Amino acid sequence: MNNRNETATIGMIGLAVMGQNLALNMERNGYTVAVWNYEPEVVGHFMDNRGKNKRFIPAYTIRELVESISRPRKIMIMIRAGKPVDMVIEQLLPLLEKGDIIIDGGNSHYEDTARRYEYLKSKGIRFIGSGVSGGEEGALHGPSLMPGGDSQAWAEIKPVFRNIAAKLQDGTPCCDWVGESGAGHFVKMVHNGVEYGDMQLIAEAYHLLKNVGGLSIDELHRVFSEWNKGDLDSYLIEITADILTKKDGDGTPLIEKILDAAGQKGTGKWAVHTALDLGNPLTLIGESVFARSLSALKEERLSASGLLKLPPMVEEKNKETFIAQVKDALYASKIISYTQGFSLFRAAEKAYGWSLNYAGIAQMWRGGCIIRSAFLGKIQEAFSASPRPDNLLLAPFFRNEIEKSDKGWRTVIAKAVTNGIPVPALSSALAYYDGYATAQLPANLIQAQRDYFGAHTYERTDRPRNVFFHTKWTEDGEETASTTYNA
Repeated sequence: MNNRNETATIGMIGLAVMGQNLALNMERNGYTVAVWNYEPEVVGHFMDNRGKNKRFIPAYTIRELVESISRPRKIMIMIRAGKPVDMVIEQLLPLLEKGDIIIDGGNSHYEDTARRYEYLKSKGIRFIGSGVSGGEEGALHGPSLMPGGDSQAWAEIKPVFRNIAAKLQDGTPCCDWVGESGAGHFVKMVHNGVEYGDMQLIAEAYHLLKNVGGLSIDELHRVFSEWNKGDLDSYLIEITADILTKKDGDGTPLIEKILDAAGQKGTGKWAVHTALDLGNPLTLIGESVFARSLSALKEERLSASGLLKLPPMVEEKNKETFIAQVKDALYASKIISYTQGFSLFRAAEKAYGWSLNYAGIAQMWRGGCIIRSAFLGKIQEAFSASPRPDNLLLAPFFRNEIEKSDKGWRTVIAKAVTNGIPVPALSSALAYYDGYATAQLPANLIQAQRDYFGAHTYERTDRPRNVFFHTKWTEDGEETASTTYNA
């Protein structure tokens, strides 16, 4: 153990909790791992504690790390995203040989990953950017892994990644090749966006059941526990049920003492920015990001609540019926959340020339990750069909599920509005569905307005697409049209 004459299969840079847990996962699966951290004392502490008497090679300089790994070297970076990753890469470059592999497993922006991929390719170094999901426990026991970048490098790291990944019941690893360039971190970004959506949807359901349904915390626990046995079976529903059982020191529910101001680290915001850049509607996730921003205005909301009036709350008399309706609304909206996420993949394929395996992505998300849920198996089936549906809502299973949930979904949103309960994610999900299902939207008026004040032109229903027209709307209007483009 810890023999300096031994060579490591892979190196790990960064020994915070995620880096440590991934390294321990690799070692448990039979790999010798070289470990290095900027602070040498962190390496020593790890070797004296969690890494003691295990197949780890401690490195106290980055050169020691590189020299202790078998060729072609495989080095995984698990540090804070941004400039620190670039700094480590620059330190590694003089020490590496052509064909060596660098893996960034942090929460990097996919555009940074695409840039690093091209830069390292020019240096003869193979680069992989991999999404890693599942938190601390997932990293230790089996995360969902979403690698992308150099496809030849994938063949080298594939055995390690698939061995340490979470496994489905049939043993299938929750890890597969995503695509070239920054595709791996793009998929992780969308995963985190869907995570934002799921969390906001669950929070809105909790809010409705508690305030309009009049359910106690114990009753809410029973509801979420029951939901986790059926269509809504998922990690986030499971932990919600667990959270509702936790008591504070005085025996009261801890949830009621947690301040209602949500934080965020930016990955949801990245997804929304990207959707705007690609002209793809990611409305539910966008509302989920903004809902967190609104929640953070706690002091302003406290002041406003004493001045602004809301309608009186009318508690539902039939709890069981209302619970079923909220379940329908949550389930249908959850389908929309994943629909929008996968539609962003489609937009990215067109924009970046990628070829993404939608069914493979759904499979990767079925275990180990934060958004793992039972119905991802149905998403995998939908995108395994030929031809692949343009939109998840067009797949027969999800079309039927929405139809079954439709009445409860609309009823709940109407009750939320009449009771003054904000449901930005649930309602934006329905608005997206209604908009996507509507053949004639009022955008014709918007185009007329744009042409009126800015000569932005419009297309006509009685002419082919992509042929543009301009009208002189007033006597003072100009005949010259503005430049035309589509977002």
